[in-house]
Amino acid sequence: MIVLFLVIAVVFLAAFAALHWYAWRRLIRDTTTRRSVPRRIGTAVFVAGPVLGLAAVRDDMPGIPFAWEGAVDWPGFMWLALFLYLLFALAVGELVRPLLSRWLARRDTPADAPAAPEPRTESPVIVSRRVFVSRVVGGAAAVAAAGTVGYGTYGVMRGPQIKRLTIPLAKLPRSAHGFRIAVVSDIHLGPLLGRRFSQRVVDTINSTQPDLIAVVGDLVDGSVADLSDAVEPLRGLRARNGSFFVTGNHEYFNDPAEWITKVRELGLVPLENTRTEMPGFDLAGVNDVLGEQSGQGPDFGRALGDRDRSRAAVLLAHQPVVIDEAVAHGVDLQLSGHTHGGQLWPGPLLAGLANPTVAGLERYDDTQLYVSRGAGVWGPPVRVGAPSDITVVELASLQS
Repeated sequence: MIVLFLVIAVVFLAAFAALHWYAWRRLIRDTTTRRSVPRRIGTAVFVAGPVLGLAAVRDDMPGIPFAWEGAVDWPGFMWLALFLYLLFALAVGELVRPLLSRWLARRDTPADAPAAPEPRTESPVIVSRRVFVSRVVGGAAAVAAAGTVGYGTYGVMRGPQIKRLTIPLAKLPRSAHGFRIAVVSDIHLGPLLGRRFSQRVVDTINSTQPDLIAVVGDLVDGSVADLSDAVEPLRGLRARNGSFFVTGNHEYFNDPAEWITKVRELGLVPLENTRTEMPGFDLAGVNDVLGEQSGQGPDFGRALGDRDRSRAAVLLAHQPVVIDEAVAHGVDLQLSGHTHGGQLWPGPLLAGLANPTVAGLERYDDTQLYVSRGAGVWGPPVRVGAPSDITVVELASLQS
């Protein structure tokens, strides 16, 4: 097992280095002269960027105080996002490069000029043209990548936007028609997103005046000791029928029991494989799948096994993959997160390989599954093609 891990690590690092060498060649070496200041600066960036990026992906940095981790995470994760879109832009540039070279060659050569013999060594004109093409293509790639990442970062920092959705439930009584649940998942408070972001999320939720608030896992990336101040604004959540919480996989990267105690102290009700009655329906919650590693995984029998199935049931479960269990236990609506909607394109394509639904509402037999894109981020504080959201789900009765 250790040997296999080492082989995978070596292959990954080799590919990582090769891709950086390719990007450095196209953006720095092909566009600058040897020993020039721009080349030295560009080379330094291409050395520091991947080093910080690899450091940032570690959940914990031994010897570095938690308060300082953001100083590594911000540049490191931003580099990884920028590098991803640099590669995409440079790949497009490889298609443009020969077309631009041919166009310049035709423009510089008169139509009636006799063909010149092929020189044995490159002439200064040819070298100059190649540098010009490299600068145009490289510059366009850099602008496109920086613009994409910049806009994606702005979308995260302004906070999640409110999304409204009406979901009809056949068993919901007329008395519960219009019941509104504010669904928020994947806030991921940690070194990158702290108390200010937490307060923005709370203010956005409270502005919707919901009947119930559902925090569907991955609230934090860190310990209670490190993030007590960041989660403090959650004490201000307001809903007529209370605020509820289920664990996500990231809660199990630290001490889930401590976080259960902390969210209860903040006024949220943890649903640990249990349920409670709401006006007109049952609200249930199960632990995240990752809890199985410590014997604290989801227990659908305990949460839903002995309930009255004539009543509608709404289930809070962090990961969409438990939808089959929800169907088997007669759940009418499952509310989930976890996927971030893919967060960074082409992430939605990859997330679709591991999740039945990446984002939005879908039906599985008699059970409807809604997956939120989440309010925060993991990794780069950037979203491309998957804007963050807080969803207000309005339950609709079909009974006359």
